[in-house]
Amino acid sequence: MGNEALARLAEERVDHRFKGLPPDADGLSVAELAAQRRNLFTGGFTTPVLALSAERLEHNLALMETYAARHGLAFAPHGKTSMAPALFQRQIERGAWGITLAVPHQVRVARAFGVERIFLANELVDAAALRWIAGELAADPHFRLVCYVDSVSGVRLMDAALRDAGAGRPLDVVVELAAGEGARTGVRTDEECAAVADAVAATGTLRLVGVAGYEGEVPRADPERVRAWLRRLVALAAGFDKAGRFAGLDEIVVSAGGSAWFDAVADVFAEIPELSVPVLKLLRSGAYVSHDDGHYRRLTPFNRVPDEGALEPAFRLWTQVVSRPSPGQAFANAGKRDAAYDLDLPVAQVVRRDGAERPADGVTVTALSDQHAWLETTGEADLEVGDWVGLGLSHPCTAFDKWQLIPLAEADGTVVDYIRTFF
Repeated sequence: MGNEALARLAEERVDHRFKGLPPDADGLSVAELAAQRRNLFTGGFTTPVLALSAERLEHNLALMETYAARHGLAFAPHGKTSMAPALFQRQIERGAWGITLAVPHQVRVARAFGVERIFLANELVDAAALRWIAGELAADPHFRLVCYVDSVSGVRLMDAALRDAGAGRPLDVVVELAAGEGARTGVRTDEECAAVADAVAATGTLRLVGVAGYEGEVPRADPERVRAWLRRLVALAAGFDKAGRFAGLDEIVVSAGGSAWFDAVADVFAEIPELSVPVLKLLRSGAYVSHDDGHYRRLTPFNRVPDEGALEPAFRLWTQVVSRPSPGQAFANAGKRDAAYDLDLPVAQVVRRDGAERPADGVTVTALSDQHAWLETTGEADLEVGDWVGLGLSHPCTAFDKWQLIPLAEADGTVVDYIRTFF
């Protein structure tokens, strides 16, 4: 990756753009502030402030590196979760093949920081974006981008845009297999898959390199249905190979894997038969990097395979009690602008007062306004105006995107770095 670009992030000046950071740090570079190793609770940070656990982040990075290697999987974690180049770098250092992304802007961010292998898990028919990608491929022989195709019309649009751009190197594509009727994008039938593959072969600007899809969209997903769909994906790859559609390739890409069913992906991809060339079995799970205290805590495959380890929730949103209007109610100063809430409301975990931390017994988040958390309190709740409340969040993808510069804190509150995001 581009270490120079990451180094420039450390030179960025701290100011009003970055919420939660100490006001007296204005004008310091990010590197200078990190070198001060301020404490999250006593170092001048203002509430609300989102923090990422240094130890838990490292644990999660190491666990998925080990998991992918144990199961013979290449790993391209989905970068749309964090959109944090510093985390992309750590994922690549942990053996990731590359980074998965979803839209052209995200690809531009990754390229600005030197990511050389990108899997675009989406269709791409934007002529301006394709023109830019053609330029990137021409300028950097080490850059590789693979993206979805799911229709003949989409292939024709891509071909026209790339020809207009004077593309030299062909763009690698994989046929996206839909997860079922009524699912999201993707080709629905084997016949349509063949038609899309034929359309790709008829161009000089695209190269078919494999098949892919997202098992998280399987209707009424359960282990049996998910594995059945994954086997259909593998069969599609084998059928394409037998028909000679991958002639001339050094490897065939077969890709799937969100954060809820990667154990099924590992199991079924282990069954992939020997094809004409080696298979790049590409897993794309992304939410693991921070995990969470709700949706993914419930859905993680490690619940089904506990002997393989466990991810740890790495986010905590610190907010402060600003109002205690009645014995049964309190309000804290974090709301929809600060907390993920699209899947579950935040969960009150701990209360801090005078440097002491205790469980948030009897405290429940019942609603969020733009800048307030509604807290319901029972008789066992010991909660006062001024207390800090640590909230667990559900859904990493909508937590990262609310914070541009996130303190990376050790267990004792020492902030050792800051994670810059680009949404």
